[in-house]
Amino acid sequence: MKDLLSLGHSLKLAFIGLILISVSFVVVAQEKPNTDATKPAEKPEQTKSGPLKPGEFILSVKNKPILNISLKAEKAKLVQIAEDLSKRLKTTVVVSPSLQKEIVSIEFSSLTLEPAMQLMAQAVYIDYEIDSGSGTPPKALGIFLYDTTTGEPPLTAVVKSTTQSLLIEGDTEEGVEPQTEADKKRLEEQPLRVQFLNNNLSVKAKNQPLTLVLLKIGEELGIPVDIQYEAPDMVDTEITKLPVEDTIRKLSPNIRIYLRADLLHAERRALRLVLADPAKAAQQSQ
Repeated sequence: MKDLLSLGHSLKLAFIGLILISVSFVVVAQEKPNTDATKPAEKPEQTKSGPLKPGEFILSVKNKPILNISLKAEKAKLVQIAEDLSKRLKTTVVVSPSLQKEIVSIEFSSLTLEPAMQLMAQAVYIDYEIDSGSGTPPKALGIFLYDTTTGEPPLTAVVKSTTQSLLIEGDTEEGVEPQTEADKKRLEEQPLRVQFLNNNLSVKAKNQPLTLVLLKIGEELGIPVDIQYEAPDMVDTEITKLPVEDTIRKLSPNIRIYLRADLLHAERRALRLVLADPAKAAQQSQ
């Protein structure tokens, strides 16, 4: 009888042991990491839980669906935030000498570029490149975080012009207001008229070469024009009182315009026009 009880006790212990082994195997199988190299695990963006310590900041830059920026800073140096922002945007970010020791505490989430920059400094200037034919958003070439006493950064700080085409005309009456009805009629009948007034550009061209139209626009705006190839395009259009970038888009897809956005005064100023060779642009994009 004792032998039977002993045998039953041993079988019971063995059965419990098998259950424990099975449970351990299941737990190990569930915790096994994914080793499939074709499906790498996505790393979530690192965040810091709890309040930030003085001097710390968290910066996030996302490009989809559109460029948006989030920032949380607790008594952090503006120059350090600008340095990180420059790396993430892959563009130049300049802090004026007067703000080199500026300490900021700020928090915002998912703002587009211009509203985000306006929260970081009193005076902000952004230099853009706009490709009229690509359909892509303007590309920020330089961001300047200034105060209201420093003044505007140089116009050629990031937008540099190596060549410039000049318009030579023989009309000595250019810029003179017409005095008589005959003069007004003659002016209206001119094949090419360009006027820049109240930050709006008007262009009236009757079968005029694109290069001539651009040179005339550059003369009216007081900016350099770089003609990189002999364009055969002819312009026959009438555009009335549109922003410069909108007017340029209507003329040709091969034009690049460089402009500066002055966020403090809500103004946009053209800096340079380039008539790019479409063949070279296609080679560079390949």
